[in-house]
Amino acid sequence: MAVAAVAALALSACGGGTEKAESKPEATTSGSGAPSVFPVTVEHKYGSTTIDKEPKRVVTLGLSDQDAVLALGVKPVGAVDWFKEDPYGKWPWAKDKWGSDKPQIVGERDEYNVEKIAALKPDLVVAQYSGMKKEQYDTLSKFTKVVAQPKGVPDYGASWQVMTRQIGKSLGKADETEKLIEGIDARFEAVRAKHPEWAQKTLAVADSFEAGKYSAFTKTDPKSIFFQELGFQLKPEIDTLAKPGWNVAELSAEKLNVLDVDRLVWVTSSTDANTRIKAEPLYKKLEVNQDKRDLFVPYQDPDIGAAFSFNTVLSIPYAIDEIEPLLTAIK
Repeated sequence: MAVAAVAALALSACGGGTEKAESKPEATTSGSGAPSVFPVTVEHKYGSTTIDKEPKRVVTLGLSDQDAVLALGVKPVGAVDWFKEDPYGKWPWAKDKWGSDKPQIVGERDEYNVEKIAALKPDLVVAQYSGMKKEQYDTLSKFTKVVAQPKGVPDYGASWQVMTRQIGKSLGKADETEKLIEGIDARFEAVRAKHPEWAQKTLAVADSFEAGKYSAFTKTDPKSIFFQELGFQLKPEIDTLAKPGWNVAELSAEKLNVLDVDRLVWVTSSTDANTRIKAEPLYKKLEVNQDKRDLFVPYQDPDIGAAFSFNTVLSIPYAIDEIEPLLTAIK
């Protein structure tokens, strides 16, 4: 679509807004009478964005951004569809936060429908776990405030702490955000204290979408980050096999030996995939398979894989509760 046409629609719908320098507004107070933290300035991949007042209508464009927004007491009015299904409510860790409300679907993965976003009249768009392009950022910034993915890390490569702080600062809830993060850090610390032996174990997370093709996730992927925070060591060789900027290494059957670790977690979407992986002759030769130190975890039903794939302040407690007994059962 033409940028000019989109901008015209957006400006008529929302009254416009740019990132140009403005005179600072006078200090305001929150509804409780306490001094407001606004304006706040949040740095990101494409510069910085100054948010003048508390956002009320938030659109999230990252895979898991909505979780941090929900955890801070705000229900997004728009979200993107990553799974060809409702990206809300289905996940057990967020269901109560959504209640009966549902966001408008404004795109699929990194393809955003700017007209739909503009029609929602958002006062803030956040895109943390995303691959937002500069032209997308520029177009959206013509009519609303946009906080793009964190700077200094690859797309889809920032930790859950960084992304949560970006969202928390954008919403004017930095103090509340730190309390949330401290609570999650305490959960991880408790697991590490309970299982000190995990610190001596290597672990890899893998998947397979079709026969003969396998994926191993690097240290920047949320799944790997989750298990590292449980106390496990990751395998550096996986990072060296990934393409620059990717958080996954693509493996042929001949490369499966890189997955011969102390604990191997397969996160798959079907029992057919599990059967196919187990039937691979070269996989059968791995000690991790022969010693039954591999674990096949469903992405959904139950939503264990989805929980540690999201790796958010909402999903992490659920993921810990579900995966800890499965890991403990491996001898």
